[in-house]
Amino acid sequence: MASHVNAAPVIIKKKKVVGGDGHHGGAWKVAYADFVTAMMAFFMLMWLLNATTEKQRKGLADYFSPTVAISRISGGGDGAFGGESIFSEEVLTQNGTGASNQRPTEAQQARGEIGEAEDSTLKQMEAVLMGRGGESMFSVEQQRHIIMRVTDEGLIVELFDLPGAELFEVDGDTPTDLLRGLSAMLVRVFALVRNDVAVEGHTRAYPVVLKDNPVWSLSAARADRMRLLMQEDGLHHDRVQRVTGHADNELASTDPTNPRNNRLEVILLRENIR
Repeated sequence: MASHVNAAPVIIKKKKVVGGDGHHGGAWKVAYADFVTAMMAFFMLMWLLNATTEKQRKGLADYFSPTVAISRISGGGDGAFGGESIFSEEVLTQNGTGASNQRPTEAQQARGEIGEAEDSTLKQMEAVLMGRGGESMFSVEQQRHIIMRVTDEGLIVELFDLPGAELFEVDGDTPTDLLRGLSAMLVRVFALVRNDVAVEGHTRAYPVVLKDNPVWSLSAARADRMRLLMQEDGLHHDRVQRVTGHADNELASTDPTNPRNNRLEVILLRENIR
């Protein structure tokens, strides 16, 4: 009995461990997940910008624009918000009285057909130049120097050098007979419409060791010489909106010194491009 009385008391100490001091409760994981998601979205955006054409990107932008109708006809009318309801004709409403199934009109603006009409006109011009469905305006030899494409800016007619067949005298801005013939044919076809014209010059790259690199002055001089040629062939000077030299900044060939980079771009502009 005495042994029990003299025994030291047993003290049980419970240590409370507070978690989160080291890793903050995992909040960093949420922040990291948000960061990774944002980076993934950013790289997807970069990929889309690189994988789509200018026309496709414009279409995507128009799709998300609240002011662009999603139908070829306008939903405008006389009622509230410019229409009987926001669902009038199942399209977005617009100010004023536009075309509808009940109120048809031939006005291109109301039917939203300006862009389509311009596309059709430019493609017809391309067909005339290349002779689709008939005889081409250019000879077989001339066609080897021409590439055409319709873009958001207009109809781009690209004229370029080939080995042994150049548009200008070597390293100069004196036009060859080849370019004179191409200019005359372009002016004849461009006379069918009233669209304005732009001329852009491009050159191949020269060695960087040159003291005076001529790419800027040469590309601008060649573009301006093409303008003068077209005006001599009958193009009215008021139709020329701009003349630009791009030097060797926009290469057509992966080899910067390739003569294929020596080229002119004559652009038949859309009516809303200035």
